[in-house]
Amino acid sequence: MNPFEMVLGIIIVITIGRVLQAKYGYRHRRRGGMEPIADDAETRRLRDEVRALKERIAVLERLATDDAGPRALEREIEALRSRDA
Repeated sequence: MNPFEMVLGIIIVITIGRVLQAKYGYRHRRRGGMEPIADDAETRRLRDEVRALKERIAVLERLATDDAGPRALEREIEALRSRDA
């Protein structure tokens, strides 16, 4: 193996390791070992927003497939409006 192939092999191994670290959310600590990347405020806010949107979609799907009638639908929509206000 010539030096060029050895350097290329080292670069490939390091690149694969970094990609796996990024994919699984780990980073190096100063004293060795690995630790999960902590969630920042923006990530928590986005997760909360996605959770709220999923809840709304579930309610809208239930309303769209419900056979209770137009009055029940109006009550459910008003309840959603008052909850968001």
